[in-house]
Amino acid sequence: MKIGFIGLGNMARAIIGGMLRKEMVRPEDIIGTAKTQETREKMAAEFGIVTSGKNADAAAQADVLVLAVKPQFLEEVIGEIKDAARPDTLIISIAAGKSLQWLEEAFGKSVKLVRCMPNTPALVGEGCTGVCVNAEVSEEEKKYSIGLMESFGKASLIPERLIDAVGAVSGSSPAYVFMFIEAMADAGVAAGMPRAQAYEFAAQAVYGSAKLALESGKHPGELKDMVCSPGGTTIQGVRVLEERGMRGAVMAALAACVEKTKRL
Repeated sequence: MKIGFIGLGNMARAIIGGMLRKEMVRPEDIIGTAKTQETREKMAAEFGIVTSGKNADAAAQADVLVLAVKPQFLEEVIGEIKDAARPDTLIISIAAGKSLQWLEEAFGKSVKLVRCMPNTPALVGEGCTGVCVNAEVSEEEKKYSIGLMESFGKASLIPERLIDAVGAVSGSSPAYVFMFIEAMADAGVAAGMPRAQAYEFAAQAVYGSAKLALESGKHPGELKDMVCSPGGTTIQGVRVLEERGMRGAVMAALAACVEKTKRL
């Protein structure tokens, strides 16, 4: 089986790395395209894949074709590849805001389409991806697509009406988590910690808290209460966060993300 990638940015790198770690495909059976020779040479050196500067080359050879370009470039890319792609090629798009219907219309013919919304923790094998498909995709192809996304983290089949919410809750939220880590580290530095140590402690606290939430099965509110002793220090920090509107700010940020996605 030949796997093609149009675009070789961070998400393509994460998917390729996951596939190769799980031995889902051999490096020589992956062909990737990128605009710059520097990117092509870097990916070929890192993974041993075949690269090209022509998108139609990947489309013509691929049994599975991953569209790993930004939404604003997708229409142009599809225009370059739609005649080269075979009718039985499974096409996977990771572009935000481009619906299955939009993709079908862009190709102008019946195609097997999978729409995915991964996130950047995929780069370290801890991604979380929502997957939806059109009516042309078989059950076997659904399982393959989910398995592909599970090669770099967790993946779930979802109805397409939820994918914009998935994009906000897991796709964009790592940026907000990094801001939280940075803010905690800044507070640590202000309290006298060396910056490198402050980043390490803050990041590990977030990582451990997320792991506890996933593995304990407890409600986040219950886990928060476990940390807050009566009359203690933590509840004072919680009080300040509530006064400053942390929950409302987070909800408003994700709502803004969803609204922007709908306009792409």
